[in-house]
Amino acid sequence: MANTFKNYVDSSVGPLGSTVYTVPGATTSVIIGCNLANRAASQITASVQLGSVYIVKDAPIPAGSALSVLDGKIIAEAADTIVATSSDSDSLDVIISVLEQS
Repeated sequence: MANTFKNYVDSSVGPLGSTVYTVPGATTSVIIGCNLANRAASQITASVQLGSVYIVKDAPIPAGSALSVLDGKIIAEAADTIVATSSDSDSLDVIISVLEQS
């Protein structure tokens, strides 16, 4: 069984959302970090979902600030997705850190 640490990033996420990470086939992933950064000049709200379940919903992030949204680890199975959305266009940068086990 191979264990690989990886980061997945997306920049300028807006209200339509963006799939930041999809667990590869025949893989189990341990999500060990999720950081959100506000690129906008004003406060935004941000949400992150694993499938249809929210990891964080409508969290306020002040202008020029960042938020780490995980206190613990989350297990994701093959084909699970992590989707991020922001209340303002092109305003959110996202970093997802995972340990992939295949």
